[in-house]
Amino acid sequence: MFSTEIEVRTCAEPVVHDLTREIEKFLASAGAGDGLLHVWVPHATAGLVVIETGAGSDDDLLRAIDEVLPRDDRWIHRHGSHGHGRDHVLPAFLPPYASVPVFDGALATGTWQSVCLVDTNVDNPVRHVRFSFLEG
Repeated sequence: MFSTEIEVRTCAEPVVHDLTREIEKFLASAGAGDGLLHVWVPHATAGLVVIETGAGSDDDLLRAIDEVLPRDDRWIHRHGSHGHGRDHVLPAFLPPYASVPVFDGALATGTWQSVCLVDTNVDNPVRHVRFSFLEG
């Protein structure tokens, strides 16, 4: 298995951060052929999605998270900024992992699909993401 960890700075606002270019560089450095890419976010308040970006879907996702998991006082988990408890529930809806097939060194995603980090935790603007390639 070939693996590396990158650092992503997400700033102090909720974000959908496209990881696809970083993944493509990783696969090239791995000399990837056919296999499986596994992406892992070792944080209790971030998740991964495969989604279209740039056409509004990323903003729609953040709005949907706000509707389903409002940043308010309902959460028992209360340390950090107002409503931070919802950030700890986020990975139950958007898991901290994703696996994508790789064929001939390229992600087997659809035309508009990107692998993205979703981070709504405004208290921690630095994230680590691990890419692992398993040769097929």
